[in-house]
Amino acid sequence: MRAFIFPGQGSQAVGMGKALAEASSTAREVFEEVDHALGQSLFKLMCEGPADELTLTENAQPAIMANAIATLRVMEKEGGKALGDLCSYVAGHSLGEYTALCAAGALNLSTTAELLKLRGQSMQKAVPVGEGGMAALLGADIKKASALAKASAQGEICTVANDNDPTQVVISGHLGAIERAIAAAKEHEIKRGILLPVSAPFHCSLMEPAAEAMEEALAEASLFPPVVPVFANVTAAAVSDVNEIRSLLVQQVTGTVRWRESVGQLAETGVEQFVEFGGKVLTGMVKKIAPDAETVSLISMDDIESFLKDA
Repeated sequence: MRAFIFPGQGSQAVGMGKALAEASSTAREVFEEVDHALGQSLFKLMCEGPADELTLTENAQPAIMANAIATLRVMEKEGGKALGDLCSYVAGHSLGEYTALCAAGALNLSTTAELLKLRGQSMQKAVPVGEGGMAALLGADIKKASALAKASAQGEICTVANDNDPTQVVISGHLGAIERAIAAAKEHEIKRGILLPVSAPFHCSLMEPAAEAMEEALAEASLFPPVVPVFANVTAAAVSDVNEIRSLLVQQVTGTVRWRESVGQLAETGVEQFVEFGGKVLTGMVKKIAPDAETVSLISMDDIESFLKDA
């Protein structure tokens, strides 16, 4: 059994998708459709930068999605097989959940791009710059990270945002609380805390205004049953019902990304191979969660061709 997985924010880089677009008209069509949907030259920004503009949440989110979907579509075209013939489940990390839904046919490409643009803008607006922050806790499991976040809150917001793998948890909230957590990490038997270069404190209750904006947008958006079940971030469980998908995407804005549990559940379900599209961040996490699973990262045309020989 195989799961297709899709990366989240932080996997963007200037030059992403360029070689694939040069090699395949299928990839070019994806980038053109996203540009048209957003009314901007996002692909030019992906190819040429500047990096600080690509890193802006409202650009990074649709860019990462477009790159992953382009990689998937090229793989489907070259292999002559649809996603439903090649995998049993899809999952994505944070914004990657939207990519997973698009990949599985629950959302069309233009709608996915528009939703992610809005999601990025809404998250950015939810908290004034400088008031919130996020930190990666290295050498932390969920129990240690939760205890540290609770002790550091002191009347402010400080919660677990991403439970990535058994050795890395990300916390989010008010900047003061995050800084206190970093300072107190060693007292909680955590190797260290690193302040992340993000523009807003994602996946915590400070994102409530963004959740409201997404609820409104998702109520209007057309969703379809996915061709394979999607593992949802907030429940770490498979979902296929359209109304449930809508609700979970709203909850995801303020909720914890339960990636460690999702991968663990997929492995328990019988998934033996995890294939990441457009990045190689998630495969590293998978190796720590399910060490017996095989991982494949598809970024280049060579990667795709190599994968198809065995698929």
